[in-house]
Amino acid sequence: MAYDNDLVQQVRAYLRGIPRMAIEEKKMFGGLAFLVNGKMCINVSGDSLMCRFDPDNLDEIVERRGYRPMVMKGKNLAGYCYVGPEGYGQPEDFSYWLELCLAYNAQAKASSRR
Repeated sequence: MAYDNDLVQQVRAYLRGIPRMAIEEKKMFGGLAFLVNGKMCINVSGDSLMCRFDPDNLDEIVERRGYRPMVMKGKNLAGYCYVGPEGYGQPEDFSYWLELCLAYNAQAKASSRR
C-alpha cells in the first residue's frame, strides 16, 4: 500500500520539533512507520495514521472522529488504531493523535529484534 507523502511530511515535521528523541523511519505495516527511541510510535498507511496508544485509554479514543480499530486475523489489535483524514484534519486533532502516541511511547515495550 502506498502512503500519503504529504501526511508523512506533516508527521516528520511534528516529530522534528520535539527535542531529545531518536526518530527512525521504516517501511512497516504497508506504510511508513516512525520509530521513536527504538519503538514503533506512529505509522502513515495510505491516507490514514496508524496510532499506537495505551490500551487503557480505549474508551476515550473510540469516541474520536476518524477512529477505526486495527484488525489483524479477525481480531482487534489492542493498543493500535487507524485514524482517517476526518479525524486528524484540524491542527488540534493532528496534535492530539501524535501526542497520544508519544505519551504511550515512553512506557511501550520495544519489539524484539528478529
